[in-house]
Amino acid sequence: MGVYWAKAAAKNFNDQVEVVDLRTLFPLDEELIFARVKAHGKCLILTEEQQNNSFAEALAGRISKNCFQFLDAPVEVLGALNTPAVPMNMGLEKAMLPDGEKVATVLKQLLNS
Repeated sequence: MGVYWAKAAAKNFNDQVEVVDLRTLFPLDEELIFARVKAHGKCLILTEEQQNNSFAEALAGRISKNCFQFLDAPVEVLGALNTPAVPMNMGLEKAMLPDGEKVATVLKQLLNS
């Protein structure tokens, strides 16, 4: 779902945002990731998983370490709220997970930083 959320949010930013879809995490295409971050100077990692202690946060650390001199802002991570379980109620699940609107809000803050 993250790709759909990212594409929906990117429509609001007139080609200022590039969406990179990591189809696999192993092998991880670090060369592509680092090249795109270096080209743009900013990065938002979007995930459906809970943010704390996530792969997304580990990836943010790798990007920060390898692209530090090219970054214009800290690497941002947006993931699900840190709850003990995914709620079965659709309204609560919607509140827990990112969506296009939440992504657009974080992108706006990142682009203005």
